Parts: sequence; C-alpha cells; structure tokens
Amino acid sequence: MSSDFIKAELVLDARNATGESPVWNGAEQALYWVDIPARTLCRWTPATGEASCWLAPEMLACVAMTPAANTWIAGAESGIFQLQLQDDGQLGFESLAPVSHAMPGMRFNDGRCDRQGRFLAGTMLMNMAAGASVGCVYSYQKESGLTKLLDGFITPNGMAFSLDGRTMYLSDSHPSVQSVWAFDYDLDTGTPSNRRLFIDMKPLPGRPDGAAVDADGCYWICGNDAGLVHRFTPDGKLDRSLAVPVKKPAMCAFGGAGLDTLFVTSIRPEGVDLSDQPLAGGVFALRPGVRGLPEPAFLN
Repeated sequence: MSSDFIKAELVLDARNATGESPVWNGAEQALYWVDIPARTLCRWTPATGEASCWLAPEMLACVAMTPAANTWIAGAESGIFQLQLQDDGQLGFESLAPVSHAMPGMRFNDGRCDRQGRFLAGTMLMNMAAGASVGCVYSYQKESGLTKLLDGFITPNGMAFSLDGRTMYLSDSHPSVQSVWAFDYDLDTGTPSNRRLFIDMKPLPGRPDGAAVDADGCYWICGNDAGLVHRFTPDGKLDRSLAVPVKKPAMCAFGGAGLDTLFVTSIRPEGVDLSDQPLAGGVFALRPGVRGLPEPAFLN
C-alpha cells in the first residue's frame, strides 16, 4: 500500500555518506545520528535549526543515550565506547569493551538499547560484496561486559523491540538474505531465542535496513534501494509504504515533541549519478499519523 499523500520533508541537507542510527533526545528536543564513514556524531535541533557534529577517532555505527548529560554509548569499529560531547566540539572517546572480530575489516553496524537498558549491536564485514557470514550480535552491560548472543549474519540490521520488550526483531540487509526475524526475548537475562522468519523482504521493494517500533506495536523498516519506509503489523503483514525522495533510506526513528514525526536518515553513494536524487544523504521527516516510543537509554 502506497501512501503518497504523506510527503517527506527535508529537514537537513546533511549529505551524509551513510547516515545511520537516528535517536531522538526528548530532554534536549534534538535529533542525533551518525555518519559512519565520516566518523561523526551529528545533532539537529528543530527549534533553532542548528546542526552540530563531533568527530570520532574511528567510525561510529550506532549510538544510544545514557542518563548523563552529553554522554552516549556507541558501537564503533573496534568495540563499544563511551562518548563525551564537549562544548568546544571535541569528543571524549573512552573504550568500554573491545571486540574480537572474526576477521579484519569489520565494524559494528546497527544497534540500540533494549527496554531494560542493555546495549545490543551487530557486527559486519565492511566489504559487503564478499558476502561473508561473519557478523555477530552482542550485548553490552557494565558488569558482564560484551557477550555474544547470535552469529552467522552478513549485515545484521533492523534491530527493534516490541512494546512489552519480549520480542526482538532483527534483519539481515544483505541482498542475498533480505529477511527479518523475530525472537523471543528474555527480559531478565537479555537473551534471544526461538528465531523465526517475521518478514521475507525479497518479494518486496527495498532491502531491510534500520527500523523502529511505533506505539501500536507496528514495525517500521527502511527499504534501502527502493526509497521507501515500510510499516508491518505485529503479525508481519505489510500495512503501508511511505516514500522518501532518495533511493537509500537507512534508518528511521520517531521524534518531535509528540513523538509523532518519523525521522529518516539516508545514504549518499559515491561514484554514481545523483541527478535523480540530489538530496541523497539528507535527513527527512514524515508525519505518518502514528506515534512512536521514547528511545531507551543505556542503564546497565
């Protein structure tokens, strides 16, 4: 189902190489996200229109808030880090847990906190063309450190949690896979089990990239390469597809004062003709008529 009457608004012509991991900070009323190859954490404040960036020593792939002001947790190239945003534009970068990758040339990719405040993130080989199933999903907690939960992925993506936190969603966006799975998720231990196919994206437009869950429990996922953001019901039925004016939407997140705006980051590919998508790499806003949920902060 196409909802062409809902128009995407460009909120920032960011020209991100790979805009990912949008997170709405309700206390600041600001949107944060990363540009992975540029090694930057970005912020946009709707009330003022101000945009800021902080440069990291290595690529940042996914971020989550912490209860402390200007302090974030991130999955990067070599592990999990704590980020401290300085007023002078500098970025504190403290290692919390190094990761032992299966092979060189890997980094973290998609990730977020579960509803109990654990930080979960997946890893991937940056050379996606190799199709190597060496990606893993890890959980990070302060006391136990980094724990491997799942393995065997090429490009783990689309991580999200149901309203009650008892279902974890995870995709593999590699062209050879294009699937979204659901897992039972143990709230006490943070352990996923009972993996089952939730959505087969191969017959649908776009590869399954970053995701969000709305207040109705529906799962939103970017259709990378198709310029769409899809909404699926909790039973895996396609409910609607919203268009953005770029081919590669990367991840979506609910934000705004009423959590009724769906922000979408995107990718600006190198070495291709962008005349038909000059806004590639921008950040967009949609008003889908539903609300999202506050993004959990890292608590554990």
